[in-house]
Amino acid sequence: MQKVKIGLIQAKHNIHGDEPVAVHKEVAIAKHLDMVRDAAAQGAKIICLQEIFYGPYFCAEQTPKWYEAAEEVPNGPTTQLFMQLAKELEVVIILPIYEKEPVGTLYNTAAVIDADGSYLGKYRKHHIPHVEAGERPHGFWEKFYFKPGNLGYPVFDTKYAKVGVYICYDRHFPEGARILGLKGAEIVFNPSATVAGTSEYLWKLEQPAHAVANGYYIAAINRVGLEAPWNMGEFYGQSYLADPRGSMVAVASRDQDEVLVAEMDKQLIYEVRQKWQFYRDRRPETYGEMTELL
Repeated sequence: MQKVKIGLIQAKHNIHGDEPVAVHKEVAIAKHLDMVRDAAAQGAKIICLQEIFYGPYFCAEQTPKWYEAAEEVPNGPTTQLFMQLAKELEVVIILPIYEKEPVGTLYNTAAVIDADGSYLGKYRKHHIPHVEAGERPHGFWEKFYFKPGNLGYPVFDTKYAKVGVYICYDRHFPEGARILGLKGAEIVFNPSATVAGTSEYLWKLEQPAHAVANGYYIAAINRVGLEAPWNMGEFYGQSYLADPRGSMVAVASRDQDEVLVAEMDKQLIYEVRQKWQFYRDRRPETYGEMTELL
């Protein structure tokens, strides 16, 4: 397909953090099932949900309770459920989830499901923040919950496009974004959970720059609203699709649940890469120092 409609889902999570993990997952999964169906009804062929979509951004605190939210990928119930949905709707789904391995190791992960419902693989978030945000003791305490990713930077050859995944804090690191381009990604999805006052001034700057530098589309997804009891900051939404020129194809609202559907055009990728020969003019033989400098 030369032109592909992309669906980006941003949503509030209104269940209080004191509720059991199972309650959070039940409510959020039901909500997102409906939103995926909405995106498909609008013609979206590749649909991405927000970072660990089936609950609050629990990394605002350091509490072992949230370990209960982790599931195996792809054998856990949530991945299996969305595999069935992808097959039914004939859509590709990028499913951000809290992953556990059988040995108990935990990752911030996105499963990639093809339009026939088959599981193509997963990306595990590489860059794990651990910083204060909002009023103490709240912050992005992700090292308490996640081990850094160990599966590299895969590109998935889906029915509709070659897809790469970066997750939230990864977006601040251009190295992985370049690797995804070198591996042939036509579109890179970045499901996120980020709040005003911390990163908003970078939100529409960094990722369009990745799109330009690498000649692909970027789909950035952020949740919306405040989440109790932490209220560490407003998740400012504004999910968007940016093209290889760095232009915004479409931008969602700042504070509303929304299914944003916008179109990518693969011909534009070809045209931009022919005009801006960044891949041709790279000098990888001169970059060795990067891996030697600490």
